[in-house]
Amino acid sequence: MLDLAVLAVVGLPAALVGAVCALAIKLTSKGPVFFRQLRVGMGGEPFEVYKFRTMVDDVNPVFPDPARITPVGRVLRRLSLDELPQLLNVARAEMSVIGPRPTLPYQVARYDERQAHRLDVRPGLTGLAQIRGRNALDWSVRIDHDLEYVRTQSLRLDLQILWKTAAVVVSGEGAEGHPTDDPLATTDDEPGE
Repeated sequence: MLDLAVLAVVGLPAALVGAVCALAIKLTSKGPVFFRQLRVGMGGEPFEVYKFRTMVDDVNPVFPDPARITPVGRVLRRLSLDELPQLLNVARAEMSVIGPRPTLPYQVARYDERQAHRLDVRPGLTGLAQIRGRNALDWSVRIDHDLEYVRTQSLRLDLQILWKTAAVVVSGEGAEGHPTDDPLATTDDEPGE
């Protein structure tokens, strides 16, 4: 119900903001407007996640190289507008507004039995890990926050996360960087955006 309510409220404004973002990307860098990537959803089901492209059009590393992020991409990442197209994933019931962020298949393959419970719910645009540190957190800590969400999810908690997400996005807290030595996330051969 929350997903439908959010889509109904933000659908038109998001489409207008998205059109401006798409135009800015198209006018300032070569390549597609959207970045698509295979992620793992509820129950381990794979799906293609949508984002606005923020890096040069090439094979990019999983951990973003700041030199490869376009000027428009920096703004989109700072404001989390690069995630806006994931409302399409929400509309397709592949994602929810609130839940663990969708994970790459090679990372899911490294989950232990406890961590695999992260896949018991739909992945989300935002969640507990996003309001508690975002990209600055190690994956094991993010997963612990996500598992807390899986165990305690409720409409009240979802609304609290949604409210706090607005403050986190405005502050930019945790938007930059990923721990590059995290054993769950580290890879030498997985392309990313």
